[in-house]
Amino acid sequence: MEEKLGVKSNAIEVLDKQLKNRAKKNQHGIIVLSSATDPYLQVEKDIKLTRKILELVLQYRFPVHIITRSDLIVRDFDLLKEINNKAILPPDLSIKLKHGVIVSFSFSTTDDVIQKIFEPGATPASKRLDAVKKSITTGFHTGISLMPLLPYITDTPEHLNKMFAVFKDLNVNYILPASLTLFGMNPSDSKPLVLSAIKKHFPELEAQYTKLFSFGFHPPKWYRDIVDKRTNAFCQQFGISQSIL
Repeated sequence: MEEKLGVKSNAIEVLDKQLKNRAKKNQHGIIVLSSATDPYLQVEKDIKLTRKILELVLQYRFPVHIITRSDLIVRDFDLLKEINNKAILPPDLSIKLKHGVIVSFSFSTTDDVIQKIFEPGATPASKRLDAVKKSITTGFHTGISLMPLLPYITDTPEHLNKMFAVFKDLNVNYILPASLTLFGMNPSDSKPLVLSAIKKHFPELEAQYTKLFSFGFHPPKWYRDIVDKRTNAFCQQFGISQSIL
């Protein structure tokens, strides 16, 4: 899915105007990078668009929440340290939140072999874990976006226990689990891509996946309830919060 990318070439100019206007009104809400795509795709090494955005975020003293599957974020720790210290927090969150920077590392698994099958363009899970450790030791409010969990592969009690043990050892601040959703029918959409990977690498699960996603992009409620109950139990067992605040 990373073979065809569109770069918002005027993003800095537009953002500069928007943040300047918000800052004048003392509207320092948390900026999320990013909900639609990863802010640290491989192309970021060259275009440095995310870094330029962070420079503006620092200039206007906005807090920021980074969500990424990449270790490239470590490159920008210098800017994030300044943002963490200088950001103006929204009044309604200032009592609960004491950090200008929140970093959520996204994982579907901590197993490099499984990760490479479903996320061939992402940073290997092991290197991502190194970045998690660096983020925590640097002093950022750091947690795990444990999504999407892969049905019958990484949502099993055995696999979850291994992952939670790793995250507990790193002393993450929170874990946000969620089940898999699959969209679209075009070859580059998530549903055909994931089902193709299942057919190739986990053929014994093909029928179960087809059944799970036969009525929509969400798995059925009974399945989601099982995953929620299971992940809630592990969060309690390991003493890890399910809330960023």
